[in-house]
Amino acid sequence: MVVDDSRAIRMLLCQALSTMGWEVCEAGHGKQALTVLEADGAGISLILVDWNMPEMNGLDFVKTLRSDSRYASVKLMMVTTETQVEQMMVALEAGANEYVMKPFTREIIEDKLRILGLVQ
Repeated sequence: MVVDDSRAIRMLLCQALSTMGWEVCEAGHGKQALTVLEADGAGISLILVDWNMPEMNGLDFVKTLRSDSRYASVKLMMVTTETQVEQMMVALEAGANEYVMKPFTREIIEDKLRILGLVQ
């Protein structure tokens, strides 16, 4: 799943993941992503989430997801404009598995997925 309030970023990430063979769904903010998970979360193994979004930001989404044992195995990757090391540490401590700073390339996303053991 790709969670970002920018339609353009969602499109880029969805396209990159699709070309790597992933089935992708999307949401425009954290609350919408939680609704998608409630409806069909069983098949979701990876979520790329932006930090700065309306309704529910990415950090709150990560914390909410990590407090629910049903999603313990879901890999979370922050993809954000937050570039300070302190922000990265906050996200990782909250439960994000990886962190990508915008702008990104398909190769960076693929490298992070490789680190997470999700691609060869």
